[in-house]
Amino acid sequence: MNVLITGGAGYIGSFIIRALKNNFRLLVIDSLEEGHKWAVSDCPLVVGDISDEKILNDIYENFKPDVIIHCAAYVVVPDSVKNPFKYYENNFYKPLKMLKFFLERKLKFFIFSSTCAVYGNPKYIPVDENHPIEPINPYGWSKFFLEKAIMDLKNVYDFEYIILRYFNAAGASLDGTLGQHKKDPQHLISRIIKTIFGFYEELKIYGNDYPTKDGTTIRDFIHVVDLAELHKLALEYVIGTKKSDIFNLGYGRGYSVLEVVELANNILKPFKYSFAPRREGDPAILISDNKKIKTILGFNPKYNDMEIILKTAYNWEKYRIENGLD
Repeated sequence: MNVLITGGAGYIGSFIIRALKNNFRLLVIDSLEEGHKWAVSDCPLVVGDISDEKILNDIYENFKPDVIIHCAAYVVVPDSVKNPFKYYENNFYKPLKMLKFFLERKLKFFIFSSTCAVYGNPKYIPVDENHPIEPINPYGWSKFFLEKAIMDLKNVYDFEYIILRYFNAAGASLDGTLGQHKKDPQHLISRIIKTIFGFYEELKIYGNDYPTKDGTTIRDFIHVVDLAELHKLALEYVIGTKKSDIFNLGYGRGYSVLEVVELANNILKPFKYSFAPRREGDPAILISDNKKIKTILGFNPKYNDMEIILKTAYNWEKYRIENGLD
């Protein structure tokens, strides 16, 4: 079965390649705006925009995907608040155009990398898949608009979909040879690691006045290897059952920002940090209810341990620097 992965040269996409490469024929499309050629070593790469109809036609003529796993997106919440059009165009309009192209050519399955940001400020914790949809930033809205379009298109086209609402992907490969790299990362753990390696003088913690146990935001961090495995489980499920569904991807356990910072200080290397004002668009608490992925997909997490997440991220950054990967 042929699987096209959009954004496959990015952080999560590159791990999905590793999870699927032995069981499926893969092709990646990535603009390389934020992705890296070195992250795609196990399958062919098409460099280009997912809304470019000439590129899409070439992919169809030469590859004919049965499945699209759509990872390509902008994902920085504060940036979405400052530049909403950028997010609506890239996260909604462009993938919608791509999806239309392939649905008209009998695409069978579509797996969408969505986000827990669609829930907004939770009305209850943990957050299950039936929680009200109330995004509080353009990033969350851009993802939900595509979710809604996918569900509406299901009424017209003969295909099945899986929507995967990520909580916080983190960590790196166990062998230290693959992980996240951005020049100026906004994700907490990547920012911690860059601070340890001297790219920043200190870590900024945005907000210490939230209604949480230590005043910092609480997030559900899931190791990227487990996250990639869940894509394989979801793909096998939708192929086997021909049923569309929505799943939260998280461990169901929350860590505060300060807890993660203090643990990293203790088990990796000491680094400076200070508090700064809240960032616009950040909910206080986001923790997943992950019963569905356990009962329906049979998910059994392997790396549900913040020490493993931090140590693998550290080892990857060390490897990346030593091998000149930029």
